Amino acid sequence: MEQLTYRFEHGSRQVPPQAELVGVVSSGNLEVLIEWCQLANACVIEINTAATGFGMIWAAVMKDFNARWLLADVKITINDMGATPAVVSLRLDQAVETILGHTNGVPS
Repeated sequence: MEQLTYRFEHGSRQVPPQAELVGVVSSGNLEVLIEWCQLANACVIEINTAATGFGMIWAAVMKDFNARWLLADVKITINDMGATPAVVSLRLDQAVETILGHTNGVPS
């Protein structure tokens, strides 16, 4: 297992004070827990992954995710069993859309 942590400062989009879990950890998939957390407008993403040695790819996917959403006071925990970057991005967007109540899939 590899554990990675990313922190993005100066977010502007708040989420409700609740938690949402999306996805299922199984072969080739992942789960994402997104929750409000007092972080001085930062977004912290903690990743637990069975696929070691892919830190640069995770960093690129997390930077892209942060640029789309600019979340503030949010902690995201990802438990991964080897999902592809595309699946990771889709699941992250699904988690944000779920907690915000979006149905159109487009960040506002």
